[in-house]
Amino acid sequence: MKGYMYILLCSNGSYYTGSTRNLDKRLMEHDNGNGANHTKKFPPVKLLYYEEYDRIDIAFYGEKQIQKWSRKKKEALIKGDLEELIEYSKCYSTK
Repeated sequence: MKGYMYILLCSNGSYYTGSTRNLDKRLMEHDNGNGANHTKKFPPVKLLYYEEYDRIDIAFYGEKQIQKWSRKKKEALIKGDLEELIEYSKCYSTK
């Protein structure tokens, strides 16, 4: 069954990353205050980005990965800027 990973811009300027089987339904739930606690507190302003997957478990995995990313790395993904995305993916803590 298809799955979607998505990023919302919330009213406080934060990003919310989620996954779902039905993107339109889930966006309506967020807008109606029936979504996650974060989007209840800061109702989403708009959908910034989404990816479609063949399976929901892959979308969920993508969600969990992106939730750990920095804001700048998420913004590079949203903009589709591959060079920035690569730059923000580099690890400088290892020698």
